[in-house]
Amino acid sequence: MKELEFISIIKESLSKSSHIGDDCAYLKELEIVVTQDSMVEDIHFSRKFATPYEIGYKSIMINLSDVYAAGGVPKYLTISLSLPKDIDNDFVKEFYRACDELSVEYGFEIVGGDITGSEKIFVSVCAIGTTRGRNISSRNNAKIGDYVITTGVHGSSEAGLWLLNNGITTHPNIVEKHLKPMAQNIFSQEISTQIKTQYSMMDTSDGLMDAVFKMAEASKVTIKLDFDKIPYDKEIEQIAKLADINFKDWIFWGGEDFQIVACVNKNELMKLDTKLYTVIGKVQEYKENYFVEIMYPSPELRSPSPASGEGKSIIVKITNLEKTFNHFKEI
Repeated sequence: MKELEFISIIKESLSKSSHIGDDCAYLKELEIVVTQDSMVEDIHFSRKFATPYEIGYKSIMINLSDVYAAGGVPKYLTISLSLPKDIDNDFVKEFYRACDELSVEYGFEIVGGDITGSEKIFVSVCAIGTTRGRNISSRNNAKIGDYVITTGVHGSSEAGLWLLNNGITTHPNIVEKHLKPMAQNIFSQEISTQIKTQYSMMDTSDGLMDAVFKMAEASKVTIKLDFDKIPYDKEIEQIAKLADINFKDWIFWGGEDFQIVACVNKNELMKLDTKLYTVIGKVQEYKENYFVEIMYPSPELRSPSPASGEGKSIIVKITNLEKTFNHFKEI
């Protein structure tokens, strides 16, 4: 789907569009953030391997992730369900059991929604979060000299999806990361209450590279990443071999890990608990019409040279988000 192109058309079509761009709209005068995400059967999930509970769980979690990635606290959710005729009462009970358990765990309330008929399951959730006492982020706040940090590991959800689609029952912990991702509420609280300057932040629902590229583009900077510093579960290398795929594709392009990536002033970074994040890069001045630069060790040049004491690297420059996937097949 041409998401970026469609968003541009929408903004041009509306007389007021200042709040469109970030995954959460920050309504400062109301002290809230608002987001809405949808899931469609056989595109975002399949009943072949996802239970009603897991579908409900994930539909809530993707919206919580957007609120936390803005720095807010989720308070109220509405849920719209479009259901085919073969859906029974047990499906609805299990779906809402997951929603209720998450509401208790994360402290929000489900306050309404809608139910309609359809040919396939369609779920759309709207989440409202409070911003009181929080420093809210925006993807266009990355500044030259900021450090790029991330939570968790990347690529596991995509690897888990491949296992499910191919009926492979090994690596159950990787499969779990796809079916039941975790929103980063602890890190969100830490950064939004400790950092006092502007900072850029997004979740990785559409992939690590998607988040980094969009922050760089919105902020008109170039972000340099060091591949060796990006955390990932080593199991996905084994799974990628089975799939005959370069595992780097999953790390950079695989979505639905629901981790957080942020660009933070180096002095402010000292206020954060180092156990909650990993530094993976730095924000630089925009140059040569590319927004992301990846330093990736050349396989034959990984060992430090006697002269320099440093290993050499392949530099990959990303100019177009739509073409990103093809870049990583070459390294």
